[in-house]
Amino acid sequence: MTFELLLVGHGNVARRFVEMLGEQSAVRTTIVGVATRHHGYRLSGRKVTPASTLEFIQEAVKARGAAARAGRLVVVEATTLDIERGEPAISHVRAALAGGAHVVTANKGPVAFAYHRLAREAARAQRSFLFEGAVMDGVPIFNLVRRTLPAVQILGFRGVVNSTTNFIITAMEQGQRFEDALSEMQARGVAEADASLDVDGWDAAAKTAALANVLLGANITPRQVGRRGIGPDTGATAKRARAGGRRLKLVARAERKGRRVTASVGPEELSGDDLLAGLEGQQNALILRTDLLEEIAVVQRSGSLTQTAYALLSDLISIAQGVRSGHATRRSPVAARRRRSL
Repeated sequence: MTFELLLVGHGNVARRFVEMLGEQSAVRTTIVGVATRHHGYRLSGRKVTPASTLEFIQEAVKARGAAARAGRLVVVEATTLDIERGEPAISHVRAALAGGAHVVTANKGPVAFAYHRLAREAARAQRSFLFEGAVMDGVPIFNLVRRTLPAVQILGFRGVVNSTTNFIITAMEQGQRFEDALSEMQARGVAEADASLDVDGWDAAAKTAALANVLLGANITPRQVGRRGIGPDTGATAKRARAGGRRLKLVARAERKGRRVTASVGPEELSGDDLLAGLEGQQNALILRTDLLEEIAVVQRSGSLTQTAYALLSDLISIAQGVRSGHATRRSPVAARRRRSL
């Protein structure tokens, strides 16, 4: 079985994803369409001129209708985060699902702003909406809960989920200037194109909203996450903390109390023996607090384009496995637990 792919966005992550498709044998694919910001649109080997990317998706899923009806059409949404409303990525996902395509994305926006609506639309269409790359690159967070923690309720989480700010803070502990550390992250292609998304805490807030929506059943956006970022003055605080046997980290956290979920991102001084305190450079970690297994920690020792691209690949393989087994949809772990409790 060969899956047809429509690539929406063709930046560094998408290009690495395409390379990985040729390096593996788990799923057979062919790229039938590409939408790019600077080089226009191609569908079935020819250049097309839709009025917008949204129109391109609508036309493309219709043109590839046979593959869509067979569950073999996948839209790979790899555009950049819009922190205002999550658009146009949300509309891209909706158009793909409405046309019978599965969707995989590394964009945090759709999950952070519209997870429950999109999950419902995916369920109605009997198609998958997967987003493992939205948080901590290819490290399995959402898959971990969905696949391996049946009957476990996530009560809360805390973590360091932004590589750029963790690198900057640890660099400033060692005397490096804020501006130089940020420039290094930009030169490596790790920092967001708009670096303020990292240092002002917006990237971490979007990830926090995504995690809270999926794992805690929240219905929040990044705008509802309490947020403080870092700046040049953070260096002095980080140095004082380390001199006192503590570490400063930009911590993302959320917890459920009854029906209410609270979420925040901000610099926190942690005790030296805290797992998060030991994270150096670009390392990330997430600690899940559960009802039955107490705390579960997942640590990412490094991050790269390959790991983010792998998240897209792993989601694609999950879709292929579901189609082959006759289970085309992948519902959220929160929804699944709610159904079991009825």
